[in-house]
Amino acid sequence: MRRLVAAFIALSFITTAAFAAPKADLWPHWQAHDENATATIDHSAYDAFLRKYVVAHEHAPNGVRYGDVSAADHTRLKNYIEAMQQVDIAAYNRDVQRAYWINLYNALTLDRVLDAYPVDSIRDIGGSLISSGPWKKRYLTIDGEKLSLNDIEHRILRPIWHDGLTHYGVNCASMSCPDLSTQAYTGDNVYTLLRENARDYVNSPAGVRFDDGELVVSSIYDWYGQDFGGNDRAIISHLRRFADPARSTRLDMRDTIDDYAYDWALNDEANMSDDR
Repeated sequence: MRRLVAAFIALSFITTAAFAAPKADLWPHWQAHDENATATIDHSAYDAFLRKYVVAHEHAPNGVRYGDVSAADHTRLKNYIEAMQQVDIAAYNRDVQRAYWINLYNALTLDRVLDAYPVDSIRDIGGSLISSGPWKKRYLTIDGEKLSLNDIEHRILRPIWHDGLTHYGVNCASMSCPDLSTQAYTGDNVYTLLRENARDYVNSPAGVRFDDGELVVSSIYDWYGQDFGGNDRAIISHLRRFADPARSTRLDMRDTIDDYAYDWALNDEANMSDDR
C-alpha cells in the first residue's frame, strides 16, 4: 500500500510538472515583419468553420460542436492549416502577423481534438500513460522551421506582444479557457476582438469570481503572472481594466488573490450548460 501511495504521489508530481507553463522565450527568427505592408491573409476557410461549429453563450464558454463536424469540413480545416504553412509571414505587418499566429494556433488545436474525438480533455491527447497534450509536438513547418503549439504561444506571440492579450486569443479547447472566437482574427479586428474576449472572460466565473468573500481567479493569472504584471496587485489592476463596474468595485477593495481554479474538461457543446 505504501508503494502504491508513493507511486500515486510521484505520478501527481510528474503530471503537474508536465503542465508547468513555459516561460516566454523569443525565437528571433520570427521577429521579421514589414510595418509598411498593407497586404492581408485570407482566413475565410477558417472563419467559415468557426461560424458553422462554434456556439456562443452569454453565461458559459463558447462551445464547439465537435461531434457534428463533417469529414469534408475537417478536411477543409486541415487544408487551411496546410495553406497557412505556405505563407511568407515576414512580409506582413504586426497586426496581420498576430491574427495569423492566433488563428493557426486555434485551428491546429481544433484539428488535434477532432483527430482524437471523442475525448474528455485535450490533456488526454498524447498517446502515453502520462499524456502531456498536443502542445509540444512540432506538427507545423513554416519557412523551413518546425513549430509546435508551444512555440507559437511562448516563443512568438507572448515575447513579441507584451500586453497579455494573447491569453484571451489562443484557445486550449477547455471549459476554463477564454472563449474560442466565433470568427477568425484579421489584422483589422485582432486588437478589438482580443479586448472583447478579455472583457467577456474577466466578467465570467471562469475568469473572476468571489466564493464566500474569497477572490478566486483563473489559473491563467497564476501560470502567466508575469504577463499581467507579476504580482497580485498588478493582476488585480489588469482585471479591473476589463471588469464591469460592479466587479471592478469589488476588485478595487482587494490587494491579494485568494485562490486559482481551472477546468480542463473539453469545451464540447454537447457538455455545455448555462453556468461557466
